[in-house]
Amino acid sequence: MTHDHDLVLRPTEAQISAALNPPPGRNGGDLVVETLAGLGATTVFGLPGQHALGMFDALRRSDLRYIGLRVENNAGFAADAYGRITGEAAPLLLSTGPGALTSLAALQEAAAASAPVLAISSQIPTAGLGGGRHGYLHELPDQSASFRGVVKSVHTVRTQSQIPSAIEAAWKSALTAPHGPVWVEIPQDVLLAPTLIPVVTGGDAFPEELPPRPELTAVAADLLSRAERPAIIAGGGVVRSDASGKLRQLAEVVRAPVVTTPGGKGAFPWRHPLSLQSWIEDRHTTDFLEDADVLLVVGSGLGELSSNYHTFKPRGRVIQIEADLGKLESNHPALGIHADARLALQALLETVSPRQDEEAPGRVREVLARVSERLAAQELTLEQELLASVRRALPASSPSFWDMTILAYWAWSAFDAKGPNLLHSAQGAGGLGYGFPAALGAAVADPSRPVLAVSGDGGALYSIAELATARQYDLNVTWLIVDDGGYGILREYMTDAFGQATATELSRPDYVALAESFGVPGVRTTPSALADDLSKALASPGPSVVVLPAVLRMFAPTHLGSD
Repeated sequence: MTHDHDLVLRPTEAQISAALNPPPGRNGGDLVVETLAGLGATTVFGLPGQHALGMFDALRRSDLRYIGLRVENNAGFAADAYGRITGEAAPLLLSTGPGALTSLAALQEAAAASAPVLAISSQIPTAGLGGGRHGYLHELPDQSASFRGVVKSVHTVRTQSQIPSAIEAAWKSALTAPHGPVWVEIPQDVLLAPTLIPVVTGGDAFPEELPPRPELTAVAADLLSRAERPAIIAGGGVVRSDASGKLRQLAEVVRAPVVTTPGGKGAFPWRHPLSLQSWIEDRHTTDFLEDADVLLVVGSGLGELSSNYHTFKPRGRVIQIEADLGKLESNHPALGIHADARLALQALLETVSPRQDEEAPGRVREVLARVSERLAAQELTLEQELLASVRRALPASSPSFWDMTILAYWAWSAFDAKGPNLLHSAQGAGGLGYGFPAALGAAVADPSRPVLAVSGDGGALYSIAELATARQYDLNVTWLIVDDGGYGILREYMTDAFGQATATELSRPDYVALAESFGVPGVRTTPSALADDLSKALASPGPSVVVLPAVLRMFAPTHLGSD
């Protein structure tokens, strides 16, 4: 008796001949790029270094497109965005030691946001592995230990025959829900040594699926069907699993109002009658959610930003669908369903009974009106008008990438993303410098539409070198820099807490002149001219910079007990 899994495809005579007679001049680096191509990769990001030269030399013999950035961390942000836009595992090629470690902040953001990044680093020669102090350049006692607490999985290669399987395993890990960054490291001598291993011609690129347990979705469907006041919180897992359509269907069937978290921006239509938009950082919204007798949380761990700084205390029954097992019930007791959001929502749609509730849209309008009244009392016209200007200028299908800056914090709550997977920020890990290099990665992924990056001047200085990258590859990115002469949000936090700010002020270069020195056109704008200047820049092919000198304020927080 022969089982299907016992069947092995027999190679053709041509494949046998190619395997017996591999082309000359290949090394371990060729096995890396051949495996990536076999898995379906078309583009790699990175920065060369001495130990990694075998990989970079092999790129010359491959069809992979290489996008080189000026700083490893920025290359990581670009790969992160490429993975978010395409849904593919974005290869990131790095060198040993300092080059590898410089990518850590970007990999932390990819992990927090579930962005699939396949980082492949060189290592010191094999003889130096094992923790001894041999004195190799870039040597660390255990390089992989620096990444274990950041990435999903770590894969250390010691021989050339291990390369294809290690990269394939890492690829699957990156793309299995929850998506995330993975780490592969290969010693310098393994990359440089000539190889007689046959050309890698394919690979299993299919990740493992994560379906829900049917007994749990049956209970969840029953709870939603019998609920009197259901509500839904949609997080980044809905966006990553491409489940926005199923979320909308379920919300309409059970008549449940939906609020999206900062990571879930665009997962539910902004103007839908059941949309509470993204005002989760507001007591009126969290009061409404606390009153729900059944609260469905999809693709969110209800962390700090998604729980109004842990002041949110649901009183009803919570159902939590989450692909990251560590986040399941980590903040609130719930009916925890460990599953990919798309598969779990589909299971609920197949078993839930429709509800009738004609009053739900009215309750949504009432909450949004209270939010609007709260903001109107704070004289924040400038901030709201700037956000509206950005929305008018940005084409509806264009993605935007936001650094950790005051205008971005406004965008988390108040910006209509116009659809899923179109607004991205560094809200996962909260590091500076994300916006511009991430936008470059998105422009590489889809050059057919303009991309917007938004930074403060503090965050802009983290990635200013990538103006050279934007120009070199002629990437279609417009970079809006809001220049307030310092770390604006920290200035505000410190002034509120201590009466004055320390270490928040920055000297102000001429960003327009700086951009033009890279061959990138720049313009200085004003709040009243922002929409027009931004529209013109976005409509012009290639990179551009728009500088807005402005000091912005945040809306008053509600998690501290104020109204």
